[in-house]
Amino acid sequence: MRWMLEELGNPERHIKCVHLAGTNGKGSTLTYMRYMLENAKYKVGTFTSPYIETFNERISVNGTPIADEEITELVKMVKPVVEKLDETDLGEATEFEIITVMAICYFGKVNFCDVVLFETGLGGRFDSTNVIHPVLTIITNIGHDHMHILGNTLGEIAYEKAGIIKSGVPVITGVQDEEALQVIQKVAKENQANLYEMGNHFTSLHKQSSEDGEQFDFTCPFASFEDVRITMKGSHQVGNAALALMAVMYVKIYLSFLIEEEEIRTGLQEAYWVGRFEKLQSNPDIIIDGAHNPEGIESLVKTVESHYKDKNVIVLFTALGDKQLHNMVGQLESIADEIIFTTFAFDRAISAGELASYAKEESKLVFDNWKEAIDTKVEMLGENDVFIITGSLYFISEVRKYIREKN
Repeated sequence: MRWMLEELGNPERHIKCVHLAGTNGKGSTLTYMRYMLENAKYKVGTFTSPYIETFNERISVNGTPIADEEITELVKMVKPVVEKLDETDLGEATEFEIITVMAICYFGKVNFCDVVLFETGLGGRFDSTNVIHPVLTIITNIGHDHMHILGNTLGEIAYEKAGIIKSGVPVITGVQDEEALQVIQKVAKENQANLYEMGNHFTSLHKQSSEDGEQFDFTCPFASFEDVRITMKGSHQVGNAALALMAVMYVKIYLSFLIEEEEIRTGLQEAYWVGRFEKLQSNPDIIIDGAHNPEGIESLVKTVESHYKDKNVIVLFTALGDKQLHNMVGQLESIADEIIFTTFAFDRAISAGELASYAKEESKLVFDNWKEAIDTKVEMLGENDVFIITGSLYFISEVRKYIREKN
């Protein structure tokens, strides 16, 4: 990465950016930040993964994905350097490294923004994005995902995520697990990076869940806000919004960003991120959610319990084979009146039959064709039913497109 960026004139040095890592919540936290800053008339770039509908989403400005023509120009810019790298002892660049270099070139050479929000791809310490020089670092939370790469304990996973902490660059974290938090505290101290911990240096109090979303109070060293409203559902979204609010207050106080309370409140209320407990149809409700690890499923389960406790819950679930499937299936069974297992065309996806073997319940169905599963179930839905489709961001991106086209 560093070699390629040097060949390209170090475009990363021309970007004012915030770096986000964490097992879950990166995309939502980034989205809350983007909406608040945009409401204050700032030009905000974002680099996210994976995409939901089009590849272009990964590199966006104020929520608008990069144009095809711009991608073509970036490829022309980066391709000679990638080919030159192939001839060195460093080896070939990965696909994600090439995409990251394209994003850095875009924001550092082509389309300058007031601030760019960079999301890590996997982990942190060895992530392709870990070549940027952020003004602020955010570690959302630590959970059980990519354990074959990042480690078997939350402490080991936290060490990899904490690898994005830079010398003297402040860190905001929502990590609650004690073992993981101690690792982040240690790395922050070693790097003389001020650490702001949720529940310690700033707090959120979840007051209410309703059809319109969530309501909470927020307190940090710089300000307090009562009755903040968000439309993305779930108590975990309160945590994500609080992280983003702390980050925005930090850039307001220390980096002289001009942002008013009304712009903060409006931004949080308008913030919307596809595939996160997203309602694709009402009466009966069809909801997709990108939960793909035990912590994500736990958040989904809590959200269903708080918003649909009187409904008949039908779950369509698939997953990648390297996940903690026993845990995830068990949690879903706790809320599902009926659970359907399926699979999809992805190299690591587990078969529907094998996934169903993790279930205890008798009320389970198995469909090898997920489109057939959706078509069959949607025709049978009654007004007291809610249909939850979940298990993988890659899967729900296909589902979202399919259902929207049918509707």
